[in-house]
Amino acid sequence: MAKVIHVHLVRGIAGTRRKDWYFSSISAVYTVLTAEQVGATKSYLLHAGLSGNGTVCTKRAVIKQSTLISGGSGGKHRE
Repeated sequence: MAKVIHVHLVRGIAGTRRKDWYFSSISAVYTVLTAEQVGATKSYLLHAGLSGNGTVCTKRAVIKQSTLISGGSGGKHRE
């Protein structure tokens, strides 16, 4: 299963009302947002323990890693 990184910004970015962003990796976060907007550097998030559905809270954002569930070949969900 694929992972998804959810970034919820405490304050929106000028020019957009969007506060929730979804990425395929931590590296992808920094192709759109800056470390200042997130409140943490890429290096920090890579070592912060997001794996295993972890969460990191900064003064500017809440960053969560989760598993992306997609429709497969009709099999049942297993835990």
